[in-house]
Amino acid sequence: MERKIRILLAKPGLDGHDRGIKVIAAAFRDAGFEVIYTGLRQTPEMIVEAAIQEDVDAIGMSILSGAHMTLFPRVLELLKEKGAEHILLFGGGIIPREDIERLQKMGVGMLFTPGTTTAEAIEYVKKAVGQRRKEEKIL
Repeated sequence: MERKIRILLAKPGLDGHDRGIKVIAAAFRDAGFEVIYTGLRQTPEMIVEAAIQEDVDAIGMSILSGAHMTLFPRVLELLKEKGAEHILLFGGGIIPREDIERLQKMGVGMLFTPGTTTAEAIEYVKKAVGQRRKEEKIL
């Protein structure tokens, strides 16, 4: 039996609006994921450290503050430094389309914008983590 998908959800930076990520956390939990929510005002260092300690498959960050072009690249950089590139980084928030494209080229997974359903996010993470698990077994 394959283990449940473990995800860490975080609100990096100074953004104090956490209602959306709490809805996402509940939806992922209800879909059978193991969910760790780190809370508000997390630094990239805190997020990556918690993700490694908790042995998660994915990190989901919610960013509404406009700091996405700083926070997502920093988390990617730290994952690489710590040898944890196997952890999927995805997220959501108010992110312009051109920034989404730039972040995805850097290695960030799907970035969800307002109006995305929880079902879409759940399905994406299931597929992406499943693919990563298959690739790890092949290597």
